[in-house]
Amino acid sequence: MTKIHALAPDRRAFLAMTTATLALARPGLAQTATSWEAVAEAARSHDQLHAILVAQGGETVVAEAPRGPGLSAAANVKSVSKTLVALLLGAAIDREVVPGVDATIGELAPGLIPANAAPEVADITLEDLVTLRAGLERTSGPEYGAWVASGNWVADALGRPMVAEPGGRMLYSTGSTHILGAVLSEVTGDSLLSLARQWLGNPLDVSIPPWTRDPQGRFMGGNEMALSPRAMLRIGEMVRQGGTLDGTRVISQDWLDRSFEPRGRSPFSGMSYGYGWFLGGQGEGRFALARGYGGQVICVMPELETVVAITSDPMRPARSGGYFGDLMDLIRGPVLSAARSA
Repeated sequence: MTKIHALAPDRRAFLAMTTATLALARPGLAQTATSWEAVAEAARSHDQLHAILVAQGGETVVAEAPRGPGLSAAANVKSVSKTLVALLLGAAIDREVVPGVDATIGELAPGLIPANAAPEVADITLEDLVTLRAGLERTSGPEYGAWVASGNWVADALGRPMVAEPGGRMLYSTGSTHILGAVLSEVTGDSLLSLARQWLGNPLDVSIPPWTRDPQGRFMGGNEMALSPRAMLRIGEMVRQGGTLDGTRVISQDWLDRSFEPRGRSPFSGMSYGYGWFLGGQGEGRFALARGYGGQVICVMPELETVVAITSDPMRPARSGGYFGDLMDLIRGPVLSAARSA
């Protein structure tokens, strides 16, 4: 596989010159170059967007950082962290550290369950957690501030009332992913940071710096992780290639296939949700999406061999009816069109 690389800093001028040359020699290639330039122009028009990288077939075709810290600096990817913890669960199952998604909290980490927890909590499975269908009252949205102000994030999340059947409807909650990360740490005896570096960072040759910890010292599962746009692109490219990158197996193909099966549906965006991935599109336009607050995105389009990594201002909201909707229009419009014409 051709290694992903960044385009030169004077990319815009070079691309304009190359497009003109190709228009005389090979009109089809000129059209493709123009299409990717249209993606870059559309991305630059969003004042909330910090950086965008697009690769097709392992080659970088768009590399823009109109604002923010740049393509190589770590950025807070917010809830893209949930997708990364889901990948760590897959790695744990691949390594037989945990027996499978049907294993329960009560079986794997009973010491995490507080005395005030509902009886159903012990039977919550890893699949319930990774698909955000634990049934527990949410810790995201209006409840987030009180949750992170608590003295024990895991106990607080597990001690909340059951508001749905485990495995039932999707309840978007960072607490569920934090519990999942805590279970993985309990079973392995390693921190979530150590697991992320061992199972993702090292084999992919990407940096994963330390991030927020809870009062017990556990690294937060589901929020506040930091990655550079280039690292995000490499993770997406590994997923696009079925769990391998540069000849190294990182995650099993089986885990990714299962991850891309719809298990629930977001009541906010209406998108389906698998094992840590939002799912959308049909046919060659099918995509899997990691999404974080403010407009942090890893988008994998397997049929078109295309990966998109986007970072944005982490302090500004990105709702489905606002900026996140704009990003989806960018992906479903100019990106999809350029990928199809390549």
